[in-house]
Amino acid sequence: MRYLMLVCVDPAGTREEIPGAPDVEDWVKDNDAKGVRLIGERIRPDSDATTVRVRGGEVLLTDGPYVETKDLIAGFDVLECADLDEAVEVASRHPMAWYGVIELRPFWSGGQE
Repeated sequence: MRYLMLVCVDPAGTREEIPGAPDVEDWVKDNDAKGVRLIGERIRPDSDATTVRVRGGEVLLTDGPYVETKDLIAGFDVLECADLDEAVEVASRHPMAWYGVIELRPFWSGGQE
């Protein structure tokens, strides 16, 4: 099952080094080698976002994110995992699970409602 893993910065989170926190390069290398991480990237800040809507046949653009939130989405990864338990285990080893927030969302698969 595929999961979108949103990697979020918690503005209220600690900036101090946490002993034992994993290294992101090690996390990427490990999960790429296992075939769990299919793709992932850092993304630019929400100030660079463009929101697109079509209303009455007209394309409307807005600078900034669609949703105002205190958490900032810093990146994403697409994971291929057997189930949510495996996705949680993979996400828990990402350093931003220690310093920020990780959100997992399963992709729709054929036939699901």
